[in-house]
Amino acid sequence: MRKITSSIIVLLLLVPAITLAQYKHENDILYTASTDAYAQERCKLDVYYPTDREDAPVVVWFHGGGIEGGNKHIDSELKNSGLVVVAANYRLLPKANIDDILDDAAAAVAWTYKNIRKYGGSPRKIFVAGHSAGGYLLDMIGLDKKWLAKYGVDADSLAALVPFSGQCITHYNIRKQKGIPPLQATIDEYAPLTYVRSGAPPIIIISGDRELELYGRYEEQAYFWRMLKLVGHKDVTLYEMQGYDHGAMPHPAYHILKQHIRRLRP
Repeated sequence: MRKITSSIIVLLLLVPAITLAQYKHENDILYTASTDAYAQERCKLDVYYPTDREDAPVVVWFHGGGIEGGNKHIDSELKNSGLVVVAANYRLLPKANIDDILDDAAAAVAWTYKNIRKYGGSPRKIFVAGHSAGGYLLDMIGLDKKWLAKYGVDADSLAALVPFSGQCITHYNIRKQKGIPPLQATIDEYAPLTYVRSGAPPIIIISGDRELELYGRYEEQAYFWRMLKLVGHKDVTLYEMQGYDHGAMPHPAYHILKQHIRRLRP
């Protein structure tokens, strides 16, 4: 595993051990105020939470699927770790447009800010993570502050952004709608790279093996990391999961996510 970091990180605390706490689920909670029928169908989330914790760290998880497919899920690596986990669905291309989808992602995070205390979670410890398309969405709403500002949330109050193999240029399926092939790079208003800024939350960028990743995804993320460094971001880290392709890389990446939750939680 290769690692590039903006500073030497000393992790003295171990990843939380499996706990004997009792956990509960609440499923299919509607998080949108939209009356659109498709939003009513898709804009639902699940909450997995320990019953004996207060002020616990929270992971908001966005699934992958190219913004065209996929469904909310909570992988076993996030369970039994003392975390509150929120897994959100969102509308999909081509039935919805990208602005609707980004608005859904922001609405799910805003719902978490407003409601997570009742599940034992802390609104001061919200880590937004996701794989592939989910990583792209969280980068967009975490860096372009207008999406969360609509809901009265300051993106800079997030504990961290943790994209697993997220697209950093304009997502290839957004480009596909315009007839642009996946290997023709585009950076426009739908590219996280457009919004790199020094004041963003801590960012932990995790990629699969550069030789196995999708469409040069590692190099995108490495450039994203470099540009964040150059604009003066003080807490950005890049990892490469050697030997793991785009689909397999989340398995080891969850370990890194939990390490940084221990490091960063206030």
